[in-house]
Amino acid sequence: MKRMKEGEEGSDGSPSKSPPEACKKVRKMSKELEAVAATESPDGNWARLPQELLLHIFQYLPLLDRAYASQVCRGWNQAFHMPELWRCFEFELNQPASSYLKATHPDLIKQIIKRHSNHLQYVSFKVDSSMESAEAACDILSQLVNCSLKTLGLISTARPSFMEVPKSHFISALTVVFVNSKSLSSLKIDDTPVDDPSLKVLVANNSDTLKLLKMSSCPHVSPAGILCVADQCHGLRELALNYHLLSDELLLALSSEKHVHLEHLRIDVVSENPGQHFHTIKKSSWDAMVRHSPKFNLVMYFFLYEDEFGPFFNEEIPVTHLYFGRSVSKEVLGRVGLHCPRLVELVVCANGLRPLDEELIRIAKHCTQLSAIGLGECEVSCSAFVEFVKMCGRRLSQLSIMEEVLIPDHQYSLDEIHWEVSKHLGRVWFPDMMPTW
Repeated sequence: MKRMKEGEEGSDGSPSKSPPEACKKVRKMSKELEAVAATESPDGNWARLPQELLLHIFQYLPLLDRAYASQVCRGWNQAFHMPELWRCFEFELNQPASSYLKATHPDLIKQIIKRHSNHLQYVSFKVDSSMESAEAACDILSQLVNCSLKTLGLISTARPSFMEVPKSHFISALTVVFVNSKSLSSLKIDDTPVDDPSLKVLVANNSDTLKLLKMSSCPHVSPAGILCVADQCHGLRELALNYHLLSDELLLALSSEKHVHLEHLRIDVVSENPGQHFHTIKKSSWDAMVRHSPKFNLVMYFFLYEDEFGPFFNEEIPVTHLYFGRSVSKEVLGRVGLHCPRLVELVVCANGLRPLDEELIRIAKHCTQLSAIGLGECEVSCSAFVEFVKMCGRRLSQLSIMEEVLIPDHQYSLDEIHWEVSKHLGRVWFPDMMPTW
C-alpha cells in the first residue's frame, strides 16, 4: 500500500493521517485482516473480507491502485464503487499534444458521471492553458445535475483558460452547480467569466453555508455583485478578490452584527495599463472591519507602476501580509512603515538603486508584529540591516534577503554580517542566493 503524504486529503475530503500514524494503522489493520481472512476461510481468502474493511483499505490507495484492485474479484469491484470513495475527486483535463500533465481518462469521467455524480461532494477541476480543456470542464459541470457539492475549485495551471470559454457556456455550467448544491461552503473561481447574475443564483441557494469565496481576476463581476454576496452570506469567513471590487460598503457589510468574524481577506491590486486610477478606501471603513474582526488577516498583493501608489498608505490600514511584485519607491515603503502597524510579513521584489536604510528602520520601529521579510532587487547597507534585525529580534522567523541586496560599509563586510545577524536571531543565518518567496 502506498502511504499518503502528510496534509493530503482523504477520499472524503478530510485531512489524511500523517505518514507514521498511517503506517502504524495500516500494519495493525493488516494483521486484523489476516486474522479475519483466516477465520472466514481456511486458505485465507481475501475476497471474503467485510466491505467496511475493504473501504478502510481503499481509502489509503491512490485511484489507479484502487482501479487495479477492483479487477481482483467481484467483491473488490463492488468496494471500488462504494459512495464513500467518490466524495472527493479532482478532474485533470489537458490536451496530450500540447501538455505534459496527466489527464483523467475519458472512460473514467463517463463512469463517474453515470454512477457517482450523486456521490461527489468535494470537487476540483485542474485544466491546462487550452480552451478545449476548459470547455471539457464546463461540459462535466453541466452534467452534475444530481449532486450537491460542498466545495468546488476551478484551477488553470497556465493562462486563465476559462476566460476563453464562451461566457454563456461557462455561466450555464456553473449555474447547474449553484442550483443543485444547497450546501456549498467553498468556491474557488479565480480567472473565470462569472458575473453578477450567477452570483445571485449562488446566494439564493447557498447563502447559509458559503464560508470561502475566491474570485480574483473576475472582470464581469461588479462591486454591487460582490456586495450582494456579503449582504446575504453572513457565514463568509474567507474572501479573495481584486481591488476594483473593494468598497467602503463591502467592508461595512462584512462588519455588520449579523456577519461572523472574517478570518482572511485577500486583495489583489493589479494595474492593467500604466497610469491607471485607483479609488481610495476610507480609514473609518477599515476601522469598522478591525473592530468587528480584530484577528483577521488582510493580505494585499500589489502589481502597480511607481506612479500609481498615490491612493495607498496615506492613512492607517490594517494590512498583515504585504507583497510588492513590481518596483516600489522609497517614499511608499516609508509610508508603509508609518501606517501599517499590524504588518506581519513584507516582501519587496524590487526597489531600485537607492538604499532602503531609513525605511527598514522605520518599519522595524512601527511594525512591532513583523515576523517575516523578503527583499529582492533592493539595496540596504550592512549596518542598517544589522540594526533592523537587532530591533526586530528573534520574532523574525523568516528572513529571506538576497546576497546582492546587502552593501558592505565601514562597520560590516559580507563575511562578518552573517555572524552578527545570527547572534540577534538566535540561529544560524546566511543571505539567500536566490529568492525563496
